[in-house]
Amino acid sequence: MSDQAKDERASDEVEATEANAERTEGSIDGDYEALVRLLKENEDLKDRALRVAAEMENLRRRTARDVHDARTYAVANFARDMLSVSDNLRRALDAIPAEAKASGDAGFKALIEGVDLTERGMLSALERHGVKKLTPEGEKFDPNFHQAMFEVPNPDVPANTVVQVVQPGYSIGERVLRPAMVGVAKGGPKHAAGETPVEPGPVNEQAEKDA
Repeated sequence: MSDQAKDERASDEVEATEANAERTEGSIDGDYEALVRLLKENEDLKDRALRVAAEMENLRRRTARDVHDARTYAVANFARDMLSVSDNLRRALDAIPAEAKASGDAGFKALIEGVDLTERGMLSALERHGVKKLTPEGEKFDPNFHQAMFEVPNPDVPANTVVQVVQPGYSIGERVLRPAMVGVAKGGPKHAAGETPVEPGPVNEQAEKDA
C-alpha cells in the first residue's frame, strides 16, 4: 500500500473516531437534559401533591368546625327567644307580694309553684342544649360577656369588679347569647399592668326590652 493510501486511511479513521465521539457526547448531553427535565417534573408533582394534601386537610378541618358549630349553635335563635319567656315567668314570680305568698291559700300556692317549675324546667332544657346562665357578681368585668350599665363607687373591692347583676346573661358554647347587665365597682385598687379601665358599654336594645 502506498504512503498516500496509508495517509488517507489514517485520516478516515481519525474522522470516524471524532464522529463517534461527537455522537457519544451528544447522546450524553441529551440524556442529561432528559434527566434534569424528569427531576424538575418530579419536584413539580411532589409540590402539587403536597399542596393538594394541605388543601384537603384544611377542608377537612373547616368542615369539622362547621359541623361542630352547626350542632352547637343551631338552637341559638330559638334559645334567645325562650329567654324572653323565662324572663317573663321570673317577673311574674317577683311581682307576687310576700304577704300573698304567705297567705296559705292552696290554689294560689299551687299556681306559684307551677310557674316556678315551668321557669326552672325551661332553663334546665336550655342548659341541656348548651345554654349557660351568667351570674358574674364578684367576678372581673369581661366585655365579651358583660354589659356595664353603671359604676358603683366602692374602695373595698378591686376596680372593674362586678358588684351588681341587673339582669343575668346567657352564653351558648363560646358565644354570648345575651350579655349580663351589670354594675361595676370603681375607686378600688388600681388595675394590674396592662389592664384597661372599663367604661359603661352601649345600651343593648334587646336587653333593655327584656329588662
